[in-house]
Order: sequence, then structure tokens, then C-alpha cells
Amino acid sequence: MKLPIYQIDAFASAVFRGNPAAVCPLEHWLSDDVMQSIAAENNLAETAFFVANDDGTYQLRWFTPEIEIPLCGHATLASAYVLFMYLGYSKDVLRFQSKSGELRVQKAGDKLVLDFPARPLHALSPEAEVPLMAFLTPVLGKQPAQILHSVNNYLAIYETEEDVRTMNPNFFKLNELPDVIGVIVTAQSTNYDFVSRYFCPNAGIPEDPVTGSAHCTLIPYWAEKLSKTSLHAYQASKRGGELWCELQANTSGNRVLMSGEAKPYLQGFIEIP
Repeated sequence: MKLPIYQIDAFASAVFRGNPAAVCPLEHWLSDDVMQSIAAENNLAETAFFVANDDGTYQLRWFTPEIEIPLCGHATLASAYVLFMYLGYSKDVLRFQSKSGELRVQKAGDKLVLDFPARPLHALSPEAEVPLMAFLTPVLGKQPAQILHSVNNYLAIYETEEDVRTMNPNFFKLNELPDVIGVIVTAQSTNYDFVSRYFCPNAGIPEDPVTGSAHCTLIPYWAEKLSKTSLHAYQASKRGGELWCELQANTSGNRVLMSGEAKPYLQGFIEIP
């Protein structure tokens, strides 16, 4: 069987920046084992697969090299780019159905705007935070000012941007963290509202270059901390990525908007048995 594949650099103003994602449009779902094998073969942070629904929406799923994940921002942005730029999608707004509910993507000039659910943060009890702080401090290289818990992740807040940018974690030890996919580290920034990095060796990704799902946690935190709803963010990985963010409150639950550019890198086909 021959399948189309695209590789898109998401949250990137130029190729070789941002976060690369593979995108595989499908006419019908493959088995989970085959999709996981394709993602492992691609060996990118995420491979996205989507199937069209009869109502004009799309079902969307994401796989790391090791697991399927419930939410992924950069591979959603990459999937939208493929639909808008290569597959002739002509409406203003794309609607994806996912394990995290409906996700929407809209064109805005040279950027694409993701509309995602905000992820709430929870304080840890002293009984939980003290041993976690003792574990993470040597693993991350410096003690966080605070650790919070969000969906699938810990959020470690640091005093300075330099703390985040110069961090060199022990990924082998980070892999021992139970019950979470990864750790987000963040600090207020001089040139941006905040910077962050995301370490997720439990998902087979030591450091994710630019992470939309992490910003579902970061945007509500920094919106409250800085008393503003429009935020300019930078994920300070080696590749780096810039996001323009907004927190929107409504009666059905907070949403986060994340805008970024995308650049195409590869277009081709894969062969599977």
C-alpha cells in the first residue's frame, strides 16, 4: 500500500526551525499497530493521521515514536497546513475531532491559529511536592521556585529566563517519573512574555522543540501571573519556536489560541505491506 506523507516544520518562520511533524492523510483508519510503526519509522516528535468525516470535519490522531498521545499542537498545525495548501480545503475554519474534543484551525494571513482547550493547573500537596522537588532539582540542574501539576505533565516555574535556556537535564533520570508524560519548565522573559522548554522522555522524545499542548497549560498560568490575556511566547529549544497566544474565557470552559507559521520540508509517499 502506498500512502502520501508530508513533513512540515510547525511554529517555524523558516525551514529547519520550529517542530517537524509528519502528516499522513488517510481514506480510512489503519490499525493502531501500523500507525505506531509508521510513527516509529519517521522518528519525529509526532506523526499525525487524519480521516475525513461526511460532515466536512476530520478525525485526527497523533503518535510519538512510542505512544499515541491525546493532544498535539504542532502536528495539528502541520495537518491544517497540508489541508489548506495541498489538499484544497477552502473554508475559513478547519474542524478536527480528537481525543481532546473539537480543535479548530483558522487562517490569519501568513499564520495559522489553533483553538484548543485550556488545561487547568493544580497545586501539589506538601507531601507530594517535597519529594518531587528533591527528585527534580538534581535532574533538571536547579531547584524550581514552584512545581504544579497539569494534564499528563508537571510545570516547573523558574526565577530567570537563563535558568530555562541553559538547562541540561538528565533525561535518563527524567524517564523514571511515574504517571506523567513530561515536564514543562518556564520563566518570565525579557524579549517575550515567557519562555519554556518541554522534556518528555517517557514519550520517546527527550526534548520536544515546540509544543502546542504544553502551551494549553502555560497560557492560563502566565495570563493570570501577568494579568494579561494576549501573550508572546518562545520555546527555547535548539530549533526554537515563536507563538502568539491568547486566553479566551467562556461559559463552556477556557480556550487558548496559538498562532504560528509553518514551512513545508518534504512531500512524498511511503510503502507499507
